[in-house]
Amino acid sequence: MSPDVSFFIEVVVGGLLSGVMYALVAIGFVLIYKTSGVLNFAQGAMVLFAALTFVSLVERGLPVPAAFAATLAVMALVGLAVERAVLRPLVNQPPITLFMATLGVAYVIEGAAQLAWGTQVHALDLGIDDTPLEFGGVLVSRFDLVAAAIAGVLVAVLTLFFHTTRTGLAFRAVADDPLAALGIGLRLPRIWSAVWIASGVVALVAGLLWGARLGVQFSLSLVVLKALPVLVLGGFDSIAGAIVAGLIVGAAEKLAEVYLGPVIGGGIEGWFAYVAALALLLVRPAGLFGRRSVERA
Repeated sequence: MSPDVSFFIEVVVGGLLSGVMYALVAIGFVLIYKTSGVLNFAQGAMVLFAALTFVSLVERGLPVPAAFAATLAVMALVGLAVERAVLRPLVNQPPITLFMATLGVAYVIEGAAQLAWGTQVHALDLGIDDTPLEFGGVLVSRFDLVAAAIAGVLVAVLTLFFHTTRTGLAFRAVADDPLAALGIGLRLPRIWSAVWIASGVVALVAGLLWGARLGVQFSLSLVVLKALPVLVLGGFDSIAGAIVAGLIVGAAEKLAEVYLGPVIGGGIEGWFAYVAALALLLVRPAGLFGRRSVERA
């Protein structure tokens, strides 16, 4: 294999693995939006809170498995508290009201994290070496491979949950048609609570992986911005779309930085995904996998 081909594959693979990390955050958005129509801008703050809680418990001497279990319980409670205290009283309010509510929740969660654990930066070591592995002349990050495997397991668990459990089937019914689900006796508040808890669990996994890569600091909440073009490309109501779009965004921004950067100037990796998302909006507003709304006049 020629050096140019090996380098191209290296860039693509690195981008795809980075895209998996973006998709993790986007899945948390999709879970909430699919069932309740709420764009949960607090997801980034939940990612930060989860990572900060875990690393703080470990630094205080709690074993890693116990810290993970404790943080898992905390994030489930956070998701449940947000749904019951903030979102449930605002049912049937305009979407902008719900969006502003989640924006306020994001600041509350960040403030709570600062109050509980302080503002210092923490190093998070998950025991995964970020060393390159060679496959046929192509170098791939060990950490990226493990992160992709963890994300794959999480998606598989969510898929099994939604297709084999009663709560999962109820979730799918609510996502397809909330009014019909309500008409057959499904309790929407219970479904919404379960989905917010699931969103908290996803935030924990994303928080640990992103925290191990970037360090646990308050700028970690801004990772939510990386998920926005993924949501636009994949569709706000499609988990499969979030995964595929995450891969597309990750690969596209790496290729653009490496091959277009020298031509039009460097630093385009940070904004290229937004340009691609805007271009797609012009031709397919619902995204690649999103459900198009049909209104009859």
